[in-house]
Amino acid sequence: MSQSELPEALIEKLNERISELEVKLSFQDDLLNTLNDVITKQDREIQDLWVANRLLKEGLGELKSGSASTEQEPPPPHY
Repeated sequence: MSQSELPEALIEKLNERISELEVKLSFQDDLLNTLNDVITKQDREIQDLWVANRLLKEGLGELKSGSASTEQEPPPPHY
């Protein structure tokens, strides 16, 4: 069936549906790009937090090993 055989109203309705689908696709594409940007930013933040956590653990380990090897400090003068 060629386009000339279809009723004008049906052609108009199909064109409207196609236009609506194109608009929806455009919004979904924009949303997908926005979500991708958010995920990328969160991934960077997670990596930074992992590094900070590792550095804190290393620092805490150094404090524990440093305090274990030194003698107990005398109490402050106000005791």
